[in-house]
Amino acid sequence: MKYAIYALCFLGLFSACRTARPAKTTQAEWKSLFNGKDIEDWFVKIHHHEVGVNFGQTFRVEDSVIQVRYDQYGDFNDQFGHLYYKIPYSYYHLSMEYRFVGELHRGAPGYTLRNSGVMYHSQDPRTMPKEQDWPISIEMQFLGGLGDGKERTTGNMCSPGTHIVYEGKLDTRHCINSTSKTYDGDQWVKAELIVLGDSLITHIINGDTVMRYSKPQIGGDVANRFDPRIKEDGKILKSGFIALQSEGQPVDFRRVKLRDLSREMKK
Repeated sequence: MKYAIYALCFLGLFSACRTARPAKTTQAEWKSLFNGKDIEDWFVKIHHHEVGVNFGQTFRVEDSVIQVRYDQYGDFNDQFGHLYYKIPYSYYHLSMEYRFVGELHRGAPGYTLRNSGVMYHSQDPRTMPKEQDWPISIEMQFLGGLGDGKERTTGNMCSPGTHIVYEGKLDTRHCINSTSKTYDGDQWVKAELIVLGDSLITHIINGDTVMRYSKPQIGGDVANRFDPRIKEDGKILKSGFIALQSEGQPVDFRRVKLRDLSREMKK
């Protein structure tokens, strides 16, 4: 479907609120969130550590790639981590490439094998206690094939401390599979996320639309030891932070860029 869903979404929203007019020739420009040199525009929160502590140099940069590595760890010890861009967003088109490399670190849960993702509409990590494991957020989950011939989709939806509306009704499942293909090996995969505030969310993998849903909201469990003042069940999430995930599997990220769509939505 490529970008058909993206285009139809905007056409529908615009036609509902104003009469047709000639299309503008200007669009929001792409902004690189990662400069290819360092992660100074990002900050880290890792379970068991205070915000800002990049334990074991979990997140590092080499050859214009953000690398997630565990060579300075002992046992994994549930040290789930996230690398957050410095400012929150509400309406945007996010694009990046990822690939899985190496072996699952010892002590990491089995479900994290060739498993990572990008979180969005996340709580500010500065509101997370040291022992909170996952941010209250929505995740576009990345999974790699296991080379066993079995289907393992990527671009799925997972919801730590949240729910979504899927296929017209509130869905409280923690993870929902997309319709993507299975991607084995260490190949680069292009992932795109189109977020329109609290309305339509679209997941795109290698140019194909693989999932759509709406109304991300606080609710449910999975996130643990959070500040109870932050978790307002039923609160609709309209904006939040974007974060790259670390959960025991070495993974690379590159070409992380974003188009801020907030001005287009106000036209």
